[in-house]
Amino acid sequence: MKYKNLQNNIADRVRRGGQKTKGQVMITAIFFFVLISITILLGLAGPVIRQSGIVSDLIRSRDSYFLAEAGVEDVVYRLKNKLPIVSGQEVFINGFSARSTVTDSPGGKVITTEANWSGNVRKIETKLNAGIGVAFNYGVQVGNGGLELENNAGIIGNVYSNGSIEGSSGVFITGSAFAADSIPLTTDQSNLAPIPPPNWINFRNTSSSQDVAQSFQVSSSSPIKQAQFYIKKTGNPSNATVRITTDNSGSPSNNTITTGTLIASQVTGSYSLVNAVFSDNEILSPSIDYWLVIDSSSQSSNNFYTVGANDSYTSGVAKVGKYNGTWSSTNPSGLDAYFSISLGGVTATIDSVTVGTEGVGDAWADTVTNSTIRGNLYCQTGSGNNKACDTSQSNPTPQPFPISDGNIAQWKDDAVSGGTINGSVSVVATSTSLGPVKITGDLSLDNGAILVVTGTIWVQGQFIITNNSEVNLFSGFGTDSGLIIVDGKTDISNNVQFNGSGETGSYLMLLSTSDCPLSVSCSGSRAVTLGNNAGAVIINAQKGSVRFSNNSGAKEAVANKLELENNATITYESGLADVNFSSGPSGGWDIISWKEIE
Repeated sequence: MKYKNLQNNIADRVRRGGQKTKGQVMITAIFFFVLISITILLGLAGPVIRQSGIVSDLIRSRDSYFLAEAGVEDVVYRLKNKLPIVSGQEVFINGFSARSTVTDSPGGKVITTEANWSGNVRKIETKLNAGIGVAFNYGVQVGNGGLELENNAGIIGNVYSNGSIEGSSGVFITGSAFAADSIPLTTDQSNLAPIPPPNWINFRNTSSSQDVAQSFQVSSSSPIKQAQFYIKKTGNPSNATVRITTDNSGSPSNNTITTGTLIASQVTGSYSLVNAVFSDNEILSPSIDYWLVIDSSSQSSNNFYTVGANDSYTSGVAKVGKYNGTWSSTNPSGLDAYFSISLGGVTATIDSVTVGTEGVGDAWADTVTNSTIRGNLYCQTGSGNNKACDTSQSNPTPQPFPISDGNIAQWKDDAVSGGTINGSVSVVATSTSLGPVKITGDLSLDNGAILVVTGTIWVQGQFIITNNSEVNLFSGFGTDSGLIIVDGKTDISNNVQFNGSGETGSYLMLLSTSDCPLSVSCSGSRAVTLGNNAGAVIINAQKGSVRFSNNSGAKEAVANKLELENNATITYESGLADVNFSSGPSGGWDIISWKEIE
């Protein structure tokens, strides 16, 4: 209608002037119509063009984000599959790149990836923790007893100690060194008797009992370090988050004070104690109700947990339900879960150690003294170092050991399945195959003897191996690993060697259950000693002490206390972060957070 009126107005002016024909009028009208149409189209096109530019920017920004995600996924894949990662690891898509950096953090790693797609920059930060199962993520992992290095001893790799790291002139750690305040040897709260438990609580089996919670009170004002559960599983439930929460009218509140992880692979089909170490050592106060919550992410009638229970704990009660949801009484009501709580601990130090190489390798402890630190130095106090303390970070928290008592019990069952040898076994100057088998006495090798491990070997007595002898994993294991479990003391000396199957990723682990030198029967001896050029692949003595001396070494060492002296060296291999044993769990990495930053 607008354009019709315009045409009529032009015709009226022509008639009044008498100067144009009807054809001229139509031509003029068409001209004005086209002119106005172009003006309108141009007016509409401007916003469309601007909107198109905005959409293009959004698309490029989105592509940049996806490129950053691809960079993170590339690094995670490399970590999980034991592939090399260079400084500034890059991926390229359509000529654009994402660059990732990987740094160590207590208990894991942090991946920071920046992508630039045609000028649009997006940045992602991903935090990883040591994954489920037997994942040896440090060259050395030590318990409360701490780490001692003397006389040019060293560790090629990272170190995590739940106690102090003490050195002397010439000792070194090429990676990062973490010294966490130790977990106390005694517990503040405990409800773990009688054994076997008279009752139990199933959880993670239904929506109404997805989680379990136990209220408690502590006896002193101290930081919380660790919880324990007497627990078993049915099927293969996933990891669960362990929370300490405040109380809300007789049930757990949604206010979480600190968290830890219940590692699924450390729980077996039989009851055993499993630890959960808390990420923040928050201080709890006496005479206040707190709740210990195992928070599962889902439920399944085929994959769930069972925690032992009684009705004997006087400072709390158990409930089932869902965190951030509804809680109910147990069935029967009034049950108490089997648990313990550890508070306090001893402040850890790093002293007289060179940490890192060429700007890489952080030191992290409450107190660091008389040390040379190549990377970052995180501490609260320190002196005699080559740089000042960065106090921006809190003290590192203790880390759980990679193997649970339940895992060990399962492996012992595997050994028994192959039969039992009553008495001791001695192998001299010959090749002998053993396993799976339980040996009730000692196992000894001497004079160049070769032992071929064809299955899990459990030695209830001592393990003595010396004088150029070898322990080799049977080639049929392929990329899998195997182990020897020793309840008594172990002595390895004089050019002894341990070897995997020959395939990449295959290792042989010597697992000691001895608590020496704590027990009187130890007569002051350590659980495991290695000397005179002896070499082993994995040494694990989580309850006792291990001593390396005189050019001895290993690929991995785990102990409650570890001593290295006289040129002894631990040389870590990255493949140990994902070890698959012929029976039992495997290792890996868990993604804790994945978020965009800046």
